[in-house]
Amino acid sequence: MKLLKQKGPLYIQVKDILKERIVTGIYPVRSLMPAETQLEEEFHVSKITIRKAVEQLTQEGYVKKQSGIGTTVLDNRAVIKLSTGQNFSAYLQQEGKSVRKEVLQVKKVDPPDEVKRLRSGPFSCIERLYYLDNEPYIYFFHYIPSDYPLPTDLSRYEDSLYTVLSEVGVTFNRFQDAFSVATPHECVRNHLQVEPLPMLRRTRHAFDLDEVLVEYSIAYYRTELQDYVIPFDV
Repeated sequence: MKLLKQKGPLYIQVKDILKERIVTGIYPVRSLMPAETQLEEEFHVSKITIRKAVEQLTQEGYVKKQSGIGTTVLDNRAVIKLSTGQNFSAYLQQEGKSVRKEVLQVKKVDPPDEVKRLRSGPFSCIERLYYLDNEPYIYFFHYIPSDYPLPTDLSRYEDSLYTVLSEVGVTFNRFQDAFSVATPHECVRNHLQVEPLPMLRRTRHAFDLDEVLVEYSIAYYRTELQDYVIPFDV
């Protein structure tokens, strides 16, 4: 296959072609991508170009490189799902809102009973507070299985949590969100600066390709500051 330099960087062209093959199922989920040498011959480019293309796919969540094994296709919908997990923050920023995240603590915990029913073993809990235009807006509890080596640098969690989890080996196949109304306990109320009244409560289950729970989260929203919005792209 002949690539044209006038169409942009060669590694981006290669990446886009490989991504299309993943999305359309030419490279099925859990299959191995062709070897670097095979791709070099097909696209008539250098090893460096192929490696940069694959690195891009890895960062975007489509593949995983494993020494001695090769490059495995993870999920042809990974980017869509990761984006869904972050869409609300992106929506707020697009609306001109200022969004800031404060990491309160990361600790080993005994998870809620709902988590125990789905996955055994110890968990870590990441507690984060979102500010909307400098007002405390969302309080998050993220429960992550302790199998994954979470970063000790708390500043890492000020960015996208799903990117951090992807970097430590977590793969995502699907999210399941549920919404209810509940009164949070005193610690959450104090951080959010609210009275002991019912609030919007969102719970999320995230599962990997084997339908194993990889994240459970609880979030409380001050909807008097901003409605919860679910953007849809069609």
